[in-house]
Amino acid sequence: MPERQTPEVSPLFIPLFLTVLLLAGELHHPSLSAAETTTRIAQSAHDDGKGAEKGNKESGPAAETPVVTRHTITMKGKTLAYTATAGELPVQNDAGETEAQIFFVAYSVPPPLPTVKRPLLFIFNGGPGASSVWLHLGAVGPRIVRMLPDGRMPAPPFHLEDNDTTWLEWADLVFIDPVGTGYSRATKADLTKKFATVQGDVDSLGRFIRLYLGRYERWGGPLFLAGESYGAFRSAGLSEYLLEHGIALNGIVLISSVMNMQPLSFDQGNDLPYPLFLPSYTATAWYHHRLAPQFQADLDKTLAQAESWAATEYTAALVQGDSLPAEKRREVADKLAEFTGLDAAFIANRNLRIDNRNFVRELLRDRQQMVGYLDSRFTAPDLEPSSHRSFDPTVAIIKPPYTDAFNRYIRTELGYKSDLEYFVLGGGIGHWDWEAKNSYADTSDNLRNSFAKNPYMKLFVAMGLFDLATPHFSSTYTLNHLGLTPALQKNISTRRYRAGHMMYLDSTSRGQLNRDVKEFVHKALAENPHE
Repeated sequence: MPERQTPEVSPLFIPLFLTVLLLAGELHHPSLSAAETTTRIAQSAHDDGKGAEKGNKESGPAAETPVVTRHTITMKGKTLAYTATAGELPVQNDAGETEAQIFFVAYSVPPPLPTVKRPLLFIFNGGPGASSVWLHLGAVGPRIVRMLPDGRMPAPPFHLEDNDTTWLEWADLVFIDPVGTGYSRATKADLTKKFATVQGDVDSLGRFIRLYLGRYERWGGPLFLAGESYGAFRSAGLSEYLLEHGIALNGIVLISSVMNMQPLSFDQGNDLPYPLFLPSYTATAWYHHRLAPQFQADLDKTLAQAESWAATEYTAALVQGDSLPAEKRREVADKLAEFTGLDAAFIANRNLRIDNRNFVRELLRDRQQMVGYLDSRFTAPDLEPSSHRSFDPTVAIIKPPYTDAFNRYIRTELGYKSDLEYFVLGGGIGHWDWEAKNSYADTSDNLRNSFAKNPYMKLFVAMGLFDLATPHFSSTYTLNHLGLTPALQKNISTRRYRAGHMMYLDSTSRGQLNRDVKEFVHKALAENPHE
């Protein structure tokens, strides 16, 4: 271990890939001595050179043999001691046959009293096909990738640093890589497609959670899920799956959520996304100073106007389709131009319907720049403005530091070594079966059923104003259409952040997210005391 140091996926063209990509920085732990960094609790296979999987792993941990290490970090002037566990658990079918291995990294802190059980959060990202590295090393874990304050990429080489806003301060954490992501693999190639489905994904993660609760003696404690992007989609599905298997949640944290694909799908005949994306276009245009002075003065006021108009006049105009009168069509195009910073003629030529692909290329065309999908604050040169091919500036900013950091962190600080490729996004998954016939995939029904079956469950939803992948107005729309009673609606709380899809890339928003989720968890437990 190092000595103590001082201090492509389609970028949302198809709104199916809704998360973020992985990869990271350089891993010297500034708060640990060499002895503290790797105190091995569980004997791993690479200690004696035995138990490696042929052709897959080097002399590293055998399947189901976790590597446990002890660490400390400094946060808020205090030392936090914790245990890290990196390993795999099997996904077994009802006949007891192992069909996959799911990789995880867990962190725990001794409770203040033997009779107290700290909240336990199961955490994953989305995609589908994304590993958990983004939340792990971007916001929640004890160590994070060092980025610039607004989330942009620093100059290489990259580094990790102690996370003074880690959720580990107040909860134990389990980061899960679904099958086909990270190091998680099906045991046979022909089984991979079983897990690349909405229900297969939910089922495998539900089995993992049940097994983890038993293996690590976590039954009987407060339980929460935290999912980002498609991770929100699977969280909604998991909430009811777990209930049906006797596991009730205290709460769910959704970050940049999607539970229903219709509000994100720019399909012919589906006008729903256009008004729901509009406020995010407005926020983006505001950030890049493309709005008229009266709209640049106050973002919150401008967004309120954009949302009101989008939900009323704009929606009514779209509903009329080709029957919309020419004078009204010109009026709507002019209003859209005011709220988006785009040219009214460009809007009219696209039949008043601007999808996110057109918007990111058009807003700053005069500067030969395009804005990001996942975070529209970020820009990159648009060197092929006439081409249909493009990339997401956000991905270009975050991919190198997160990739490097994770691969070094898992080996050097956590002592887990594997020759398998750690799939960041999409590498281990081919075609994804949405299991939706003549409809849009939707797990919001599962969430609604979970509220009905477990009225103690709470929900917190975090949204980024500069997110052009899962816009905040779209998330709000889905929440407002769950069909809950007024009493159950009180179980839902939300927060908007002046950042993008991964709002935690911005250091200010990351701190606020930590405070918000901490308050949410504590409030959920205070309202329903855990005996």
